[in-house]
Amino acid sequence: MLLAIRIKPRAALLAASMSALFALTPASFAQEFKLAMSSPPTSLDPHFYNLFPNLNVSDHMFETLVAMDADSRIIPGLAESWTLINNLTWEIKLRKGVKFHDGADLTAEDVIWSLERPATIVNSPGKFDVYTRAIINKKVIDPYTLRLTTKEPYPLLLSDLTAVYIVSKKATQGLSSDDFGSGKGMVGTGPYKFAKFLRDDRIEMDRFDGYWGKKPATWSKVTLRFIPNGATRIAALLAGDVQALENVPTPDIARVRSDNNLSMTSKVSHRLIYLYPDTSRDKSPYVTDKDGKPLDKNPLKDIRVRKAISMAINREAIKDRVMEGLSQPTNNLVPLTLFGHNPDLKVVKYDPEAAKKLMAEAGYANGFGITIHTPNNRYINDEKITQTIAQMLSKIGIVAKVEGAPMSVYAARGVKREYSLGLLGWGAQTGEASSPLRAIAACDEPEKGFGGNNYLKYCNPKVNELLSLALNTVDDKARLKLLQDATAIVINDAGIIPIHQQVTTWAMKKNISYIPRTDERTHAYEFSANSGK
Repeated sequence: MLLAIRIKPRAALLAASMSALFALTPASFAQEFKLAMSSPPTSLDPHFYNLFPNLNVSDHMFETLVAMDADSRIIPGLAESWTLINNLTWEIKLRKGVKFHDGADLTAEDVIWSLERPATIVNSPGKFDVYTRAIINKKVIDPYTLRLTTKEPYPLLLSDLTAVYIVSKKATQGLSSDDFGSGKGMVGTGPYKFAKFLRDDRIEMDRFDGYWGKKPATWSKVTLRFIPNGATRIAALLAGDVQALENVPTPDIARVRSDNNLSMTSKVSHRLIYLYPDTSRDKSPYVTDKDGKPLDKNPLKDIRVRKAISMAINREAIKDRVMEGLSQPTNNLVPLTLFGHNPDLKVVKYDPEAAKKLMAEAGYANGFGITIHTPNNRYINDEKITQTIAQMLSKIGIVAKVEGAPMSVYAARGVKREYSLGLLGWGAQTGEASSPLRAIAACDEPEKGFGGNNYLKYCNPKVNELLSLALNTVDDKARLKLLQDATAIVINDAGIIPIHQQVTTWAMKKNISYIPRTDERTHAYEFSANSGK
Protein backbone atom coordinates (compact mmCIF):
# COMPACT_ATOMS: atom_id res chain seq x y z
CA MET A 1 0.00 0.00 0.00
CA LEU A 2 1.61 3.25 -1.15
CA LEU A 3 -0.75 5.75 0.40
CA ALA A 4 -3.93 5.61 2.41
CA ILE A 5 -6.30 8.45 3.10
CA ARG A 6 -9.30 8.11 5.38
CA ILE A 7 -11.78 10.89 5.95
CA LYS A 8 -14.06 11.12 8.93
CA PRO A 9 -17.80 11.26 8.28
CA ARG A 10 -19.09 14.61 7.15
CA ALA A 11 -21.42 14.91 10.10
CA ALA A 12 -18.48 14.91 12.49
CA LEU A 13 -16.54 17.43 10.43
CA LEU A 14 -19.37 19.86 9.86
CA ALA A 15 -21.65 19.49 12.86
CA ALA A 16 -21.23 23.07 13.98
CA SER A 17 -21.61 24.68 10.57
CA MET A 18 -24.51 22.48 9.50
CA SER A 19 -26.43 23.18 12.69
CA ALA A 20 -26.00 26.88 11.98
CA LEU A 21 -27.18 26.48 8.41
CA PHE A 22 -30.32 24.60 9.31
CA ALA A 23 -31.11 26.17 12.68
CA LEU A 24 -34.75 26.01 13.69
CA THR A 25 -36.59 29.27 13.27
CA PRO A 26 -39.20 30.94 15.39
CA ALA A 27 -42.65 29.49 14.80
CA SER A 28 -43.82 32.77 13.33
CA PHE A 29 -41.13 32.82 10.66
CA ALA A 30 -42.25 32.14 7.09
CA GLN A 31 -41.68 28.55 5.98
CA GLU A 32 -41.54 29.41 2.28
CA PHE A 33 -38.30 30.93 1.08
CA LYS A 34 -38.09 32.89 -2.17
CA LEU A 35 -34.65 33.60 -3.56
CA ALA A 36 -33.83 35.74 -6.59
CA MET A 37 -31.15 34.29 -8.87
CA SER A 38 -29.36 36.40 -11.47
CA SER A 39 -29.34 33.82 -14.27
CA PRO A 40 -31.80 31.10 -15.32
CA PRO A 41 -30.67 27.53 -15.98
CA THR A 42 -30.49 26.37 -19.59
CA SER A 43 -31.20 22.76 -18.63
CA LEU A 44 -32.31 20.81 -15.55
CA ASP A 45 -30.44 17.68 -16.62
CA PRO A 46 -27.54 17.77 -14.11
CA HIS A 47 -25.20 16.17 -16.68
CA PHE A 48 -26.09 18.18 -19.79
CA TYR A 49 -24.29 21.54 -19.61
CA ASN A 50 -21.55 22.51 -17.18
CA LEU A 51 -22.84 26.06 -16.82
CA PHE A 52 -22.90 27.88 -13.51
CA PRO A 53 -26.65 28.72 -13.36
CA ASN A 54 -27.38 25.05 -14.03
CA LEU A 55 -25.09 23.97 -11.20
CA ASN A 56 -26.72 26.41 -8.78
CA VAL A 57 -30.11 24.82 -9.37
CA SER A 58 -28.84 21.22 -9.40
CA ASP A 59 -27.15 21.68 -6.01
CA HIS A 60 -30.55 21.87 -4.31
CA MET A 61 -31.77 18.50 -5.57
CA PHE A 62 -28.67 16.49 -6.47
CA GLU A 63 -25.46 15.75 -4.61
CA THR A 64 -21.94 14.62 -5.40
CA LEU A 65 -19.69 11.98 -3.86
CA VAL A 66 -17.31 14.66 -2.64
CA ALA A 67 -18.30 18.25 -1.89
CA MET A 68 -16.70 21.66 -1.35
CA ASP A 69 -17.16 23.79 1.74
CA ALA A 70 -17.60 27.56 1.66
CA ASP A 71 -13.84 28.03 1.17
CA SER A 72 -13.57 25.44 -1.64
CA ARG A 73 -12.00 22.80 0.57
CA ILE A 74 -12.88 19.17 -0.10
CA ILE A 75 -15.29 17.55 2.35
CA PRO A 76 -17.27 14.28 2.27
CA GLY A 77 -20.58 14.22 0.42
CA LEU A 78 -22.43 11.03 -0.48
CA ALA A 79 -19.11 9.28 0.07
CA GLU A 80 -18.38 9.14 3.79
CA SER A 81 -14.75 8.07 3.25
CA TRP A 82 -12.21 7.16 0.60
CA THR A 83 -8.89 5.34 0.48
CA LEU A 84 -6.14 5.50 -2.12
CA ILE A 85 -5.15 1.85 -2.02
CA ASN A 86 -2.41 2.25 -4.63
CA ASN A 87 -1.32 4.99 -7.04
CA LEU A 88 -4.14 4.16 -9.44
CA THR A 89 -7.04 2.84 -7.37
CA TRP A 90 -9.45 4.65 -5.07
CA GLU A 91 -11.90 2.81 -2.85
CA ILE A 92 -15.04 4.82 -2.12
CA LYS A 93 -17.33 4.06 0.82
CA LEU A 94 -20.88 5.35 0.42
CA ARG A 95 -23.09 6.48 3.24
CA LYS A 96 -25.68 3.93 4.23
CA GLY A 97 -29.30 4.96 4.55
CA VAL A 98 -29.20 7.61 1.81
CA LYS A 99 -32.53 7.76 -0.02
CA PHE A 100 -33.48 9.14 -3.40
CA HIS A 101 -36.52 11.38 -3.55
CA ASP A 102 -38.62 8.43 -4.75
CA GLY A 103 -37.67 6.43 -1.65
CA ALA A 104 -35.14 4.12 -3.33
CA ASP A 105 -31.77 3.48 -1.68
CA LEU A 106 -28.61 4.99 -3.12
CA THR A 107 -26.26 2.19 -4.19
CA ALA A 108 -22.91 1.81 -5.91
CA GLU A 109 -24.76 0.93 -9.13
CA ASP A 110 -26.33 4.41 -9.18
CA VAL A 111 -22.90 5.95 -8.68
CA ILE A 112 -21.32 4.03 -11.55
CA TRP A 113 -24.28 4.92 -13.78
CA SER A 114 -23.82 8.59 -12.85
CA LEU A 115 -20.11 8.49 -13.66
CA GLU A 116 -20.73 6.88 -17.05
CA ARG A 117 -23.76 8.92 -18.12
CA PRO A 118 -21.97 12.28 -18.84
CA ALA A 119 -20.02 10.73 -21.72
CA THR A 120 -23.28 9.62 -23.37
CA ILE A 121 -24.89 13.08 -23.42
CA VAL A 122 -25.28 14.42 -26.95
CA ASN A 123 -25.15 18.03 -28.15
CA SER A 124 -23.81 19.34 -24.86
CA PRO A 125 -22.15 22.80 -25.11
CA GLY A 126 -20.06 21.99 -22.02
CA LYS A 127 -19.75 18.32 -21.11
CA PHE A 128 -19.15 16.93 -17.65
CA ASP A 129 -17.09 14.02 -18.92
CA VAL A 130 -13.97 16.14 -18.53
CA TYR A 131 -14.33 15.13 -14.87
CA THR A 132 -14.73 11.40 -15.53
CA ARG A 133 -12.24 10.71 -18.34
CA ALA A 134 -9.41 9.88 -15.96
CA ILE A 135 -11.38 6.87 -14.71
CA ILE A 136 -10.74 3.76 -16.84
CA ASN A 137 -12.41 1.18 -14.61
CA LYS A 138 -15.29 1.15 -12.15
CA LYS A 139 -15.98 -1.87 -9.96
CA VAL A 140 -18.75 -2.55 -7.44
CA ILE A 141 -17.40 -4.31 -4.35
CA ASP A 142 -20.70 -4.31 -2.50
CA PRO A 143 -23.80 -2.06 -2.57
CA TYR A 144 -21.96 0.64 -0.59
CA THR A 145 -18.38 0.20 -1.82
CA LEU A 146 -16.85 0.80 -5.22
CA ARG A 147 -13.38 1.09 -6.66
CA LEU A 148 -12.32 3.60 -9.30
CA THR A 149 -9.12 3.03 -11.29
CA THR A 150 -7.27 5.66 -13.30
CA LYS A 151 -4.85 5.01 -16.16
CA GLU A 152 -2.13 7.06 -14.49
CA PRO A 153 -1.66 8.51 -10.99
CA TYR A 154 -4.31 11.21 -10.75
CA PRO A 155 -4.35 13.33 -7.59
CA LEU A 156 -7.30 15.44 -8.77
CA LEU A 157 -9.84 12.65 -8.80
CA LEU A 158 -11.51 13.85 -5.60
CA SER A 159 -11.66 17.41 -6.92
CA ASP A 160 -13.21 16.16 -10.16
CA LEU A 161 -15.80 14.14 -8.27
CA THR A 162 -17.10 17.35 -6.67
CA ALA A 163 -18.46 18.25 -10.12
CA VAL A 164 -20.37 15.06 -11.03
CA TYR A 165 -23.91 14.77 -9.68
CA ILE A 166 -25.25 11.39 -8.63
CA VAL A 167 -28.59 10.52 -10.22
CA SER A 168 -30.93 7.56 -9.92
CA LYS A 169 -30.25 4.96 -12.60
CA LYS A 170 -33.85 3.77 -12.48
CA ALA A 171 -35.27 7.29 -12.83
CA THR A 172 -32.97 8.54 -15.60
CA GLN A 173 -32.35 5.52 -17.80
CA GLY A 174 -33.68 6.12 -21.30
CA LEU A 175 -34.41 9.83 -20.81
CA SER A 176 -33.26 12.65 -23.04
CA SER A 177 -31.92 15.84 -21.48
CA ASP A 178 -35.06 17.70 -22.59
CA ASP A 179 -37.22 15.37 -20.49
CA PHE A 180 -35.86 16.82 -17.25
CA GLY A 181 -37.62 20.15 -17.75
CA SER A 182 -40.96 18.40 -17.18
CA GLY A 183 -39.74 16.79 -13.97
CA LYS A 184 -38.80 13.40 -15.40
CA GLY A 185 -35.51 12.19 -13.99
CA MET A 186 -35.45 14.88 -11.30
CA VAL A 187 -34.83 12.30 -8.61
CA GLY A 188 -31.83 13.16 -6.48
CA THR A 189 -30.71 12.76 -2.88
CA GLY A 190 -30.50 16.46 -2.00
CA PRO A 191 -32.36 18.39 0.71
CA TYR A 192 -35.05 19.56 -1.72
CA LYS A 193 -37.08 17.74 -4.35
CA PHE A 194 -38.51 18.98 -7.62
CA ALA A 195 -42.05 20.41 -7.64
CA LYS A 196 -42.48 22.74 -10.63
CA PHE A 197 -40.41 24.46 -13.31
CA LEU A 198 -41.35 27.48 -15.41
CA ARG A 199 -38.52 28.10 -17.86
CA ASP A 200 -36.76 31.46 -17.42
CA ASP A 201 -39.13 32.30 -14.55
CA ARG A 202 -38.81 30.01 -11.53
CA ILE A 203 -38.33 26.57 -10.08
CA GLU A 204 -40.27 25.41 -7.03
CA MET A 205 -39.01 22.74 -4.65
CA ASP A 206 -40.32 21.02 -1.53
CA ARG A 207 -38.25 19.95 1.45
CA PHE A 208 -37.23 16.29 1.26
CA ASP A 209 -38.13 14.87 4.66
CA GLY A 210 -36.15 11.70 3.93
CA TYR A 211 -32.91 13.62 3.52
CA TRP A 212 -29.92 11.78 5.04
CA GLY A 213 -28.23 14.89 6.45
CA LYS A 214 -29.27 17.66 8.75
CA LYS A 215 -32.86 18.46 7.78
CA PRO A 216 -33.33 21.96 6.30
CA ALA A 217 -35.99 22.73 8.90
CA THR A 218 -36.02 26.46 8.18
CA TRP A 219 -37.76 26.26 4.81
CA SER A 220 -40.42 23.74 3.92
CA LYS A 221 -40.70 25.14 0.39
CA VAL A 222 -38.16 26.98 -1.74
CA THR A 223 -38.75 29.02 -4.89
CA LEU A 224 -35.82 30.15 -6.98
CA ARG A 225 -36.89 33.08 -9.14
CA PHE A 226 -34.75 33.92 -12.15
CA ILE A 227 -34.41 37.70 -12.45
CA PRO A 228 -31.43 38.66 -14.65
CA ASN A 229 -32.15 42.40 -14.55
CA GLY A 230 -30.40 43.85 -11.53
CA ALA A 231 -32.86 46.70 -10.92
CA THR A 232 -35.80 44.30 -11.06
CA ARG A 233 -34.03 41.90 -8.73
CA ILE A 234 -33.38 44.53 -6.08
CA ALA A 235 -36.94 45.85 -6.46
CA ALA A 236 -38.26 42.36 -5.73
CA LEU A 237 -36.25 42.27 -2.50
CA LEU A 238 -37.37 45.73 -1.40
CA ALA A 239 -41.01 44.86 -2.13
CA GLY A 240 -40.79 41.61 -0.17
CA ASP A 241 -41.43 39.43 -3.24
CA VAL A 242 -38.21 37.59 -2.37
CA GLN A 243 -36.35 37.34 0.92
CA ALA A 244 -32.84 37.26 -0.53
CA LEU A 245 -30.93 37.67 -3.77
CA GLU A 246 -27.54 36.98 -5.27
CA ASN A 247 -25.35 39.52 -7.08
CA VAL A 248 -26.40 42.87 -5.69
CA PRO A 249 -26.37 45.38 -8.58
CA THR A 250 -23.35 47.61 -8.04
CA PRO A 251 -25.37 50.87 -8.31
CA ASP A 252 -27.44 49.62 -5.35
CA ILE A 253 -24.58 48.57 -3.06
CA ALA A 254 -24.64 51.78 -1.00
CA ARG A 255 -28.42 51.69 -0.78
CA VAL A 256 -28.46 48.11 0.52
CA ARG A 257 -25.73 48.82 3.05
CA SER A 258 -27.61 51.80 4.44
CA ASP A 259 -31.02 50.09 4.63
CA ASN A 260 -31.76 49.02 8.21
CA ASN A 261 -34.14 46.35 6.94
CA LEU A 262 -31.50 44.62 4.81
CA SER A 263 -28.11 43.02 5.28
CA MET A 264 -25.39 42.14 2.80
CA THR A 265 -22.43 39.79 2.67
CA SER A 266 -19.68 39.31 0.09
CA LYS A 267 -16.62 37.22 -0.73
CA VAL A 268 -13.80 37.17 -3.30
CA SER A 269 -14.70 34.31 -5.61
CA HIS A 270 -12.59 31.97 -7.68
CA ARG A 271 -14.17 33.37 -10.86
CA LEU A 272 -11.68 35.07 -13.15
CA ILE A 273 -12.93 37.74 -15.55
CA TYR A 274 -10.58 37.91 -18.53
CA LEU A 275 -10.09 38.83 -22.18
CA TYR A 276 -9.16 36.18 -24.71
CA PRO A 277 -7.50 37.37 -27.96
CA ASP A 278 -7.30 35.58 -31.30
CA THR A 279 -3.71 34.39 -31.27
CA SER A 280 -3.99 31.58 -33.80
CA ARG A 281 -5.36 32.91 -37.12
CA ASP A 282 -3.54 34.95 -39.73
CA LYS A 283 -6.75 36.86 -40.44
CA SER A 284 -9.33 37.54 -37.75
CA PRO A 285 -13.00 38.35 -38.50
CA TYR A 286 -13.44 41.48 -36.39
CA VAL A 287 -10.08 43.20 -36.86
CA THR A 288 -10.09 46.16 -39.25
CA ASP A 289 -8.27 49.35 -40.06
CA LYS A 290 -9.72 52.51 -38.56
CA ASP A 291 -12.06 52.93 -41.52
CA GLY A 292 -13.60 49.51 -40.95
CA LYS A 293 -11.78 47.68 -43.75
CA PRO A 294 -10.70 44.12 -42.79
CA LEU A 295 -6.98 43.75 -42.20
CA ASP A 296 -5.04 41.11 -44.10
CA LYS A 297 -2.84 40.53 -41.08
CA ASN A 298 -4.05 39.75 -37.56
CA PRO A 299 -2.27 42.10 -35.11
CA LEU A 300 -3.35 39.98 -32.13
CA LYS A 301 -0.87 37.29 -33.17
CA ASP A 302 1.88 39.70 -32.12
CA ILE A 303 2.62 39.36 -28.40
CA ARG A 304 3.56 43.04 -28.23
CA VAL A 305 0.04 44.03 -29.26
CA ARG A 306 -1.50 41.69 -26.69
CA LYS A 307 0.75 43.05 -23.96
CA ALA A 308 -0.08 46.61 -25.03
CA ILE A 309 -3.78 45.83 -24.64
CA SER A 310 -3.14 44.54 -21.13
CA MET A 311 -1.07 47.60 -20.18
CA ALA A 312 -3.81 49.91 -21.49
CA ILE A 313 -6.38 48.47 -19.04
CA ASN A 314 -6.67 50.37 -15.78
CA ARG A 315 -7.88 47.57 -13.51
CA GLU A 316 -8.02 49.76 -10.43
CA ALA A 317 -10.28 52.21 -12.23
CA ILE A 318 -12.56 49.36 -13.24
CA LYS A 319 -12.64 48.24 -9.61
CA ASP A 320 -13.47 51.73 -8.31
CA ARG A 321 -15.76 53.12 -11.02
CA VAL A 322 -17.47 50.08 -12.50
CA MET A 323 -17.40 47.50 -9.72
CA GLU A 324 -17.92 49.84 -6.74
CA GLY A 325 -14.87 48.27 -5.10
CA LEU A 326 -16.18 44.72 -5.52
CA SER A 327 -13.42 43.19 -7.62
CA GLN A 328 -9.84 42.11 -7.04
CA PRO A 329 -7.48 43.10 -9.89
CA THR A 330 -5.28 40.16 -10.83
CA ASN A 331 -2.72 38.74 -13.22
CA ASN A 332 -3.39 35.16 -12.14
CA LEU A 333 -5.82 32.41 -13.05
CA VAL A 334 -6.97 31.76 -9.46
CA PRO A 335 -7.05 33.87 -6.28
CA LEU A 336 -4.39 33.74 -3.60
CA THR A 337 -6.34 31.22 -1.51
CA LEU A 338 -6.45 28.53 -4.20
CA PHE A 339 -3.84 25.92 -5.08
CA GLY A 340 -1.76 26.96 -8.08
CA HIS A 341 -1.79 30.73 -7.54
CA ASN A 342 1.52 32.16 -8.74
CA PRO A 343 2.67 34.99 -6.43
CA ASP A 344 5.29 36.13 -8.95
CA LEU A 345 2.62 37.29 -11.40
CA LYS A 346 1.86 40.83 -10.28
CA VAL A 347 -1.07 42.90 -11.52
CA VAL A 348 -0.11 44.60 -14.80
CA LYS A 349 0.63 48.27 -14.28
CA TYR A 350 -1.59 50.70 -16.16
CA ASP A 351 0.82 52.41 -18.55
CA PRO A 352 -0.71 53.68 -21.81
CA GLU A 353 2.53 55.39 -22.88
CA ALA A 354 4.52 52.16 -22.65
CA ALA A 355 1.64 50.42 -24.42
CA LYS A 356 1.87 52.91 -27.31
CA LYS A 357 5.57 52.13 -27.69
CA LEU A 358 4.82 48.41 -27.92
CA MET A 359 2.14 49.10 -30.53
CA ALA A 360 4.65 51.13 -32.57
CA GLU A 361 7.29 48.41 -32.29
CA ALA A 362 4.75 45.92 -33.62
CA GLY A 363 4.01 48.16 -36.61
CA TYR A 364 0.70 49.56 -35.35
CA ALA A 365 1.64 53.06 -34.31
CA ASN A 366 -1.60 54.31 -35.86
CA GLY A 367 -3.63 51.55 -34.22
CA PHE A 368 -6.45 49.57 -35.77
CA GLY A 369 -10.13 48.78 -35.26
CA ILE A 370 -11.63 45.83 -33.43
CA THR A 371 -14.95 44.57 -32.07
CA ILE A 372 -14.93 43.15 -28.55
CA HIS A 373 -17.68 40.64 -27.88
CA THR A 374 -19.11 40.11 -24.42
CA PRO A 375 -21.99 38.49 -22.56
CA ASN A 376 -24.46 41.03 -21.23
CA ASN A 377 -26.34 38.94 -18.66
CA ARG A 378 -23.84 36.52 -17.15
CA TYR A 379 -21.17 38.23 -15.03
CA ILE A 380 -21.34 41.25 -12.77
CA ASN A 381 -21.28 44.33 -15.04
CA ASP A 382 -19.93 42.24 -17.92
CA GLU A 383 -20.91 44.63 -20.72
CA LYS A 384 -20.01 47.70 -18.64
CA ILE A 385 -16.54 46.29 -18.04
CA THR A 386 -16.11 45.67 -21.75
CA GLN A 387 -17.31 49.16 -22.67
CA THR A 388 -14.83 50.63 -20.18
CA ILE A 389 -11.98 48.55 -21.64
CA ALA A 390 -12.95 49.73 -25.14
CA GLN A 391 -12.64 53.35 -24.02
CA MET A 392 -9.25 52.64 -22.46
CA LEU A 393 -7.95 51.04 -25.65
CA SER A 394 -8.73 54.22 -27.57
CA LYS A 395 -5.82 55.86 -25.73
CA ILE A 396 -3.36 53.57 -27.53
CA GLY A 397 -4.97 53.95 -30.95
CA ILE A 398 -7.27 50.92 -30.92
CA VAL A 399 -10.79 51.89 -31.97
CA ALA A 400 -12.94 49.30 -30.26
CA LYS A 401 -16.65 48.62 -30.64
CA VAL A 402 -18.56 46.42 -28.20
CA GLU A 403 -21.20 43.85 -29.07
CA GLY A 404 -23.05 42.25 -26.16
CA ALA A 405 -25.38 39.27 -26.22
CA PRO A 406 -27.13 36.96 -23.74
CA MET A 407 -24.84 34.18 -22.59
CA SER A 408 -26.71 31.48 -24.49
CA VAL A 409 -26.19 33.34 -27.79
CA TYR A 410 -22.68 34.46 -26.92
CA ALA A 411 -21.45 30.96 -26.04
CA ALA A 412 -23.00 29.38 -29.14
CA ARG A 413 -21.03 31.78 -31.33
CA GLY A 414 -17.92 31.58 -29.21
CA VAL A 415 -17.46 27.84 -29.68
CA LYS A 416 -17.58 28.47 -33.45
CA ARG A 417 -14.63 30.89 -33.18
CA GLU A 418 -16.65 33.82 -34.49
CA TYR A 419 -14.83 36.48 -32.43
CA SER A 420 -11.50 38.28 -32.49
CA LEU A 421 -11.42 39.47 -28.88
CA GLY A 422 -13.88 38.55 -26.17
CA LEU A 423 -14.60 38.87 -22.49
CA LEU A 424 -15.43 35.78 -20.47
CA GLY A 425 -15.36 34.42 -16.93
CA TRP A 426 -14.19 31.11 -15.53
CA GLY A 427 -14.65 29.70 -12.04
CA ALA A 428 -12.07 27.24 -10.77
CA GLN A 429 -14.68 24.61 -10.03
CA THR A 430 -12.20 22.03 -8.72
CA GLY A 431 -10.56 24.54 -6.37
CA GLU A 432 -7.16 24.83 -8.07
CA ALA A 433 -5.42 26.31 -11.13
CA SER A 434 -5.70 23.10 -13.14
CA SER A 435 -9.36 23.98 -13.76
CA PRO A 436 -8.80 27.15 -15.85
CA LEU A 437 -5.62 25.72 -17.35
CA ARG A 438 -7.47 22.67 -18.67
CA ALA A 439 -10.54 24.53 -19.88
CA ILE A 440 -9.51 27.93 -21.21
CA ALA A 441 -5.72 27.88 -21.69
CA ALA A 442 -4.61 24.44 -22.89
CA CYS A 443 -4.24 23.46 -26.54
CA ASP A 444 -7.05 21.25 -27.77
CA GLU A 445 -6.63 17.67 -26.61
CA PRO A 446 -10.20 16.33 -26.38
CA GLU A 447 -9.07 12.91 -25.20
CA LYS A 448 -7.64 14.60 -22.09
CA GLY A 449 -10.46 17.11 -21.75
CA PHE A 450 -8.11 19.99 -22.59
CA GLY A 451 -9.21 23.18 -24.31
CA GLY A 452 -12.95 22.69 -24.16
CA ASN A 453 -13.64 26.40 -23.46
CA ASN A 454 -10.58 27.80 -25.23
CA TYR A 455 -12.71 29.65 -27.76
CA LEU A 456 -9.96 31.22 -29.88
CA LYS A 457 -7.50 28.35 -29.60
CA TYR A 458 -4.54 29.97 -27.89
CA CYS A 459 -1.94 27.23 -27.83
CA ASN A 460 1.49 26.82 -26.28
CA PRO A 461 2.45 23.12 -26.24
CA LYS A 462 4.61 23.68 -23.16
CA VAL A 463 1.43 24.48 -21.18
CA ASN A 464 -0.04 21.10 -22.09
CA GLU A 465 3.22 19.38 -21.22
CA LEU A 466 3.39 20.93 -17.74
CA LEU A 467 -0.34 20.49 -17.14
CA SER A 468 -0.23 16.82 -18.09
CA LEU A 469 2.65 16.29 -15.68
CA ALA A 470 0.80 18.15 -12.93
CA LEU A 471 -2.33 16.03 -13.34
CA ASN A 472 -0.25 12.89 -12.83
CA THR A 473 1.88 14.19 -9.94
CA VAL A 474 0.75 13.09 -6.49
CA ASP A 475 3.33 15.15 -4.60
CA ASP A 476 1.63 18.47 -3.80
CA LYS A 477 4.80 20.55 -3.76
CA ALA A 478 5.89 19.33 -7.17
CA ARG A 479 2.38 19.70 -8.61
CA LEU A 480 2.12 23.27 -7.28
CA LYS A 481 5.33 24.24 -9.12
CA LEU A 482 4.09 22.68 -12.36
CA LEU A 483 0.78 24.55 -12.17
CA GLN A 484 2.48 27.83 -11.33
CA ASP A 485 4.92 27.41 -14.23
CA ALA A 486 2.11 26.60 -16.66
CA THR A 487 0.17 29.64 -15.46
CA ALA A 488 3.22 31.87 -15.96
CA ILE A 489 3.55 30.76 -19.58
CA VAL A 490 -0.10 31.56 -20.34
CA ILE A 491 0.07 34.97 -18.65
CA ASN A 492 3.46 35.95 -20.08
CA ASP A 493 2.22 34.98 -23.55
CA ALA A 494 -0.84 37.19 -22.93
CA GLY A 495 -2.77 34.23 -24.29
CA ILE A 496 -5.30 35.22 -21.65
CA ILE A 497 -5.50 38.76 -20.29
CA PRO A 498 -6.79 38.67 -16.68
CA ILE A 499 -8.87 41.59 -15.46
CA HIS A 500 -10.03 40.69 -11.96
CA GLN A 501 -11.39 38.09 -9.59
CA GLN A 502 -15.08 38.72 -9.20
CA VAL A 503 -16.43 39.52 -5.73
CA THR A 504 -19.80 37.90 -5.15
CA THR A 505 -22.49 39.60 -3.11
CA TRP A 506 -25.71 38.51 -1.46
CA ALA A 507 -28.42 40.70 0.06
CA MET A 508 -31.26 39.58 2.29
CA LYS A 509 -33.83 40.69 4.81
CA LYS A 510 -32.30 41.70 8.12
CA ASN A 511 -33.54 38.60 9.96
CA ILE A 512 -31.79 36.24 7.52
CA SER A 513 -28.10 35.35 7.24
CA TYR A 514 -25.93 33.54 4.71
CA ILE A 515 -22.43 32.07 4.77
CA PRO A 516 -20.70 33.49 1.64
CA ARG A 517 -18.95 31.03 -0.65
CA THR A 518 -15.76 31.26 -2.70
CA ASP A 519 -17.42 29.20 -5.44
CA GLU A 520 -20.24 31.78 -5.77
CA ARG A 521 -22.90 29.10 -5.24
CA THR A 522 -26.18 30.35 -3.85
CA HIS A 523 -27.97 27.67 -1.84
CA ALA A 524 -31.39 28.35 -0.38
CA TYR A 525 -30.73 25.76 2.33
CA GLU A 526 -27.70 27.75 3.53
CA PHE A 527 -29.77 30.82 4.33
CA SER A 528 -31.00 30.74 7.91
CA ALA A 529 -33.30 32.84 10.05
CA ASN A 530 -31.82 34.89 12.85
CA SER A 531 -34.03 34.55 15.91
CA GLY A 532 -34.51 37.68 17.95
CA LYS A 533 -33.82 40.11 15.11
